[in-house]
Amino acid sequence: MNDFFGLFDDEKEDIREREEIRERDERRERTDVVEDGKLRLHQEELDIHKDRVDTGEVILSKEIVEEHKIVDVPVMHEEVVIERRAIDHEPTDEFINAEETIHIPVGEERVEVGKHTVVTGEVSAYKRAVEDTHHVDEVLRREEARVETTGEAHVVHDEEPRYE
Repeated sequence: MNDFFGLFDDEKEDIREREEIRERDERRERTDVVEDGKLRLHQEELDIHKDRVDTGEVILSKEIVEEHKIVDVPVMHEEVVIERRAIDHEPTDEFINAEETIHIPVGEERVEVGKHTVVTGEVSAYKRAVEDTHHVDEVLRREEARVETTGEAHVVHDEEPRYE
């Protein structure tokens, strides 16, 4: 009575065969179903390059600035002082002579202004490279393999890379 004349066993076998045929037909209809294959995985990486750009320039030059200067310079000049004294009628051997003349030179200091150039300092300019860090914040994507199974498919993972 177990197999009831073999009707139920045959029916189970028919259902199993129809299920296998249906799965095989579905696999044939799907284009991504293959018996053996490889799936290539990809990931994004950053391509960083630097370009030199001109950001400006420094121009080093001179300009002339005028300054009005007032300077007090002490100078000397000579004066002739004429003094008269009365003399109490002293007798003299000299004769009256209208030709007698005395010359007294008189002088003074005069200010002469000249200009000359002197070096008062030096300004130099040079470039130097200063290293800095620029923060880059990007999202990178990568593909990872995902293995799904349906039914009683057995998967064995081989962690060693194979070279063909």
